[in-house]
Amino acid sequence: MAAESRPLNEVVFLTVAEVAAVMRVSKMTVYRLVHSGHLPAIRVGRSFRVPEQAVHEYLRESYVGVETV
Repeated sequence: MAAESRPLNEVVFLTVAEVAAVMRVSKMTVYRLVHSGHLPAIRVGRSFRVPEQAVHEYLRESYVGVETV
């Protein structure tokens, strides 16, 4: 079920630091993904929260398969 169709009380939001840990990238990389629109987020005060499902979908869509020759 997509995050957009779930009730908000069922959506798990992650901080930028948590997203960076899950993706094993820097926090700056996460900020770039959010600002470029590649990773949806909501702003809470001065910080961002990213739906956990959006992180999983981004990783799934970004998967690059290796072909053997």
